[in-house]
Amino acid sequence: MMHRPSQRHADLGDAFYDLVQPARFPACVLRYRNQAWAARVGLDGLSDAAWIGHFGRFTPLEGSFPTPLALRYHGHQFRAYNPDLGDGRGFLFAQLHDLRDGRLLDLGTKGSGTTPWSRSGDGRLTLKGGVREVLATSLLEALGVYTSKTFSLIETGEDLVRGDEPSPTRSSVMVRLSHTHIRIGSFQRLAYLNDTASLLRLLDHAIAVAMPDIWRDDPAERAVAFLREVCGRVARLGAQWMAAGFVHGVLNTDNINITGESFDYGPWRFLPVFDPHFTAAYFDHSGLYAYGRQPETLMWNLVRLAECLLPLADKAALEQALGVFSPAFRGALADSVIRRLGLTPRGAAEDAALTAVFWAFLQASQAPFEQVFFDWHGGLASAARAERGPAAAQYASPGFDALRDALSAYAPATDARLDHPYFAQATPCTMLIDEVEQIWSPIAERDDWSVFHAKLSQIETMAEAYGTTVLPVST
Repeated sequence: MMHRPSQRHADLGDAFYDLVQPARFPACVLRYRNQAWAARVGLDGLSDAAWIGHFGRFTPLEGSFPTPLALRYHGHQFRAYNPDLGDGRGFLFAQLHDLRDGRLLDLGTKGSGTTPWSRSGDGRLTLKGGVREVLATSLLEALGVYTSKTFSLIETGEDLVRGDEPSPTRSSVMVRLSHTHIRIGSFQRLAYLNDTASLLRLLDHAIAVAMPDIWRDDPAERAVAFLREVCGRVARLGAQWMAAGFVHGVLNTDNINITGESFDYGPWRFLPVFDPHFTAAYFDHSGLYAYGRQPETLMWNLVRLAECLLPLADKAALEQALGVFSPAFRGALADSVIRRLGLTPRGAAEDAALTAVFWAFLQASQAPFEQVFFDWHGGLASAARAERGPAAAQYASPGFDALRDALSAYAPATDARLDHPYFAQATPCTMLIDEVEQIWSPIAERDDWSVFHAKLSQIETMAEAYGTTVLPVST
């Protein structure tokens, strides 16, 4: 049997990254530290000063590499190929192990300074952008979406000029925790360069890091098994986004992680009501990355990954592997809806039928998206609460009859916490764009972080009520 490759990204060699130095910031004010995930990697005991030393000034962590790595990749951006990409305002700072399950995890940055791939950018991150990512990842994790974790946010004391928000604006440096930062664009770069040897090296490294159970001794079989696994993971992520009413906004191939892990949040939004045409990015004029087009876009991106693997495997076998996506997405969507509704699954066909009826009601009624999930968590066991809530009129209409009938066949999940105080309130925790602005305004105007912390506390209560545990995706 062939020797398995190292999981450490630094061991890939300097053809895959550039050694870089972090920016030196005029100030470092700690604004957020993810203590729960710090405990998972053994860093919860750091003092705030030590935390700032590592994640604001980037003093190396013991046992990890001494110099940050700016990763090299290409990508399709709004379906136009760009070979001039790479980590332009971030780098891989460190790798360390999850103490619970032994996985090797990445600590990557955003806003940590210029690199050879910065192009004309300043390598910085606005404080508002960092706050938005904390909010996105926190709520998505509470909703059961497999996401990167915002690990640290530090304000850095610089004034930044941006064209899409009032300037000058405050600056920050962020650190995110994820399983790997290898993306479809990482493979695209090597395919573009016709570097088959490095392509195989990256493939083997990706399998070792994220999916060692699929290893095959034959390289062609490894490539096909890898594509199948990535298709299943990305399908599950897309389904989780749809069930959460989440719009990523910029689904370029360099933003699709091979682990099926949501990351790199820019102009994200959550749906107010069910609307397939709802877009997040103000610059997405054609609606390419609209809510309803996310599954199609993910599949398009996976086809690009399959094209990269053609030097390693048979075209027909790769096409067959791509066939995993659609059934995996349909099954994962039903699973996600059933889980979000706190119901006991009844079987693939029954759960898919309920999902279809549920989706039809959301679209026809235009009831608040998150409110409906909240009201009917536990199914008809929650009817009395739902029918005196803010969406009661929609539930009293004939349009709800089909969904009521479908729900009548389901029992609450055995671990549903219907008596949790979270469900005693009239409305759920949401994160619509107006709420984001209401959180940011007191920070911008008077450095008041109380609303931000109150929202994070509310999200923690929500996660507790749902019993949310976000585990690594495996198919």
